[in-house]
Amino acid sequence: MAVATNLLLLTLLFAISPITMSANYNVINFGAKPDGRTDSAKAFLSAWTAACASKNPASITIPSGNFLVSQALFKGPCNNAAMKITISGTIIAPSGYSSMTDWITFKYVQGLSIFGGTLDGRGQAFWACKLARRSCPQGATTLRIGQSKNVLISGMRLVNSEMFHMVIFASNGVTVQGMSITAPENSPNTDGIHIQQSSGVTIQSSTMRTGDDCISMGAGSTNVWLERITCGPGHGISIGSLGGGTTDEEGVRNITVRNAIITGTQNGVRIKTWGKPNSGFVKDVKFEHVTMQNVQNPMVIDQNYCPGNVNCPNQNSGIKISQVWYTDVKGSSATPVAVKFDCSPSNPCNGIKLQDIKLTYQNKPAKSFCKNVKGSASGLVIPQSCI
Repeated sequence: MAVATNLLLLTLLFAISPITMSANYNVINFGAKPDGRTDSAKAFLSAWTAACASKNPASITIPSGNFLVSQALFKGPCNNAAMKITISGTIIAPSGYSSMTDWITFKYVQGLSIFGGTLDGRGQAFWACKLARRSCPQGATTLRIGQSKNVLISGMRLVNSEMFHMVIFASNGVTVQGMSITAPENSPNTDGIHIQQSSGVTIQSSTMRTGDDCISMGAGSTNVWLERITCGPGHGISIGSLGGGTTDEEGVRNITVRNAIITGTQNGVRIKTWGKPNSGFVKDVKFEHVTMQNVQNPMVIDQNYCPGNVNCPNQNSGIKISQVWYTDVKGSSATPVAVKFDCSPSNPCNGIKLQDIKLTYQNKPAKSFCKNVKGSASGLVIPQSCI
């Protein structure tokens, strides 16, 4: 009698609260070939379509092996907000280069998690074209997250992108952790991660060794948290360049860079704006516990950026920079001037705060340069503050 009663109760329980089953889709079952020669783009997209259509949490498996993918746009919205992709193998771009601007793109997705794997952009032929100053296409970003929400990328490797390795655009709630990004030091414009018009972005415990900025933040970057970043070679961690367009831009605010090690780079932590009157702002920025190792320009604010002196000579930056804190920045500069704040005469930098700075050049105190800067210094500050 007790057994029958228990079975009845279980039957009623399942009827009231059905078990949510997770669906799994292996790209091999959709025709993908791990041989590094067969284009598996169609198979990858078919697996995505099936997973995206599932009303239950869905996962896609990309097993070990080399998968050639010509180009792929994984597009939502999906029927579920719990999409998971597990990559054990390597996804490789076609050899040579083409006219595409994005190679792997996720767009209009919500609740996506990607774990592991390597994306190889095979950018060598494109770099050679650019370095030879031939007529070259624009070049492709390896991985783009666009117009998406609540995205996690963990433990992925990006190597040898033609242009930017990763772009986060017009998205909210994106977390990147354990990322490794690698390209040769002389590879042009191979930024690690670029953030634009996005909020709630966290990048942590990640390493970038590239030919351009390790991480760059463009207009509309807000509430960004960068922690435990290893950067170099490359051009450092940058906000900007800003104000270079023909219209006014969204502001950049609430940026935190904490516990970063920057080695052998062109710049350390930098804010860069064009010498043009376009309006915008940068405010509430914190650089904390940053170690510089033989960095050419460890701390830089440049509001007079005008490469080639084209379209901006004798103009002043309209970007207003305020409330920028530098706390516990230490290490070595590869040049005599370790702190350079070159701000706009029409929009001076305001609220620049230095605390506990120690930067040396050839085992001696480095120098600082300030122009149109207002702020304060506290604690031990080497080189001596020029604010």
